Amino acid sequence: MIDSKPDSVIDRSMDFPWGVPYGWYFVGYSDELKPGDVKPLQYFEREQVLFRNDDGEVGLLDAHCPHLGAHIGVGGKVNGNSVACPFHGWEFRPDGFCSAVPYAKKFPPIAKREPLLHSYPVKETAGVIWAWYHPENAEPIFDVVDYPEYTDPEWNSEIRYEWIAYTSPQEEAENAVDIAHFKYVHGAPGVPEGNAVYEGHIRRSGSDGTYEVENPDGTKEIVESHVRTIANGAGQKVTTLDTQLKVWLMVLLTPIKRNLTEIRFSYAYPKQEPGSAAEQQYIDYCERVAGEMGVVADIPIWNNKIHRLNPLLCDGDGDILRYRQWFSQFYAGEDQPQKIAAE
Repeated sequence: MIDSKPDSVIDRSMDFPWGVPYGWYFVGYSDELKPGDVKPLQYFEREQVLFRNDDGEVGLLDAHCPHLGAHIGVGGKVNGNSVACPFHGWEFRPDGFCSAVPYAKKFPPIAKREPLLHSYPVKETAGVIWAWYHPENAEPIFDVVDYPEYTDPEWNSEIRYEWIAYTSPQEEAENAVDIAHFKYVHGAPGVPEGNAVYEGHIRRSGSDGTYEVENPDGTKEIVESHVRTIANGAGQKVTTLDTQLKVWLMVLLTPIKRNLTEIRFSYAYPKQEPGSAAEQQYIDYCERVAGEMGVVADIPIWNNKIHRLNPLLCDGDGDILRYRQWFSQFYAGEDQPQKIAAE
């Protein structure tokens, strides 16, 4: 994790008036959680314990033991199909039910009737462990989307980047519709405005254009560019970048709290000969998208900006208001915005 928060940054959590949006979120890569692993997490303004039991099943539970409050993710151990609290050994299955109190002669009656810890729905697709978050612990309203290229043996999916920034999933993803900033932040000569289609919890967008590239021999040529993005709720988004190369990019946003977010880029591309010039070309391309001319250039702005509820916009600013209205559906309860943008 690259912590990009400067020491001088001001905590602007009150500038962003709503809580954490609900949806499916990254909580780990499947290949980084082996059977027996136990990890403490802190997401959604809560604390969790993530584990994989001996049967290979993943569990994500609220972290603190209902007995005397120990954090199960700090010192806890997997025992069979459960995770054991480090304090007194109480054990919990991935569904939140207590499976054992090793020293007790009588099992607490409530533990037989209902789960003692909140269990987050989890799914594993595209090499990612996805967890469903809802502020009222409601069951999933829509499903996770699979991206088979990330588990296809003919594709490489090992290039991953991580950052943390003072932003929310809403504001980070708004970056893509804020077309004017590409020139001033990323040095782009211009970005095609493209189009977007909103289908319930899904947002599909795309743009087509051409740009000039310089070949290794010094010659220049015009190449086509085709970009397609599918956002599945607040936390799951994939972009296909089809230019001289074809690359898939998962943008994985997981909020720690309402305005502090972990940002991950996970790439997939057709496998190349290891160590070949073709492989290096893909590696360099992924680095450019993630590097100083990519998201790294956005982070200082996110870390120091405020959220304007009623921004002063003009022509050329892109689809910002329509995007905000679509995103508003992912807030629930007391934090649900009555008016997310000026009309």
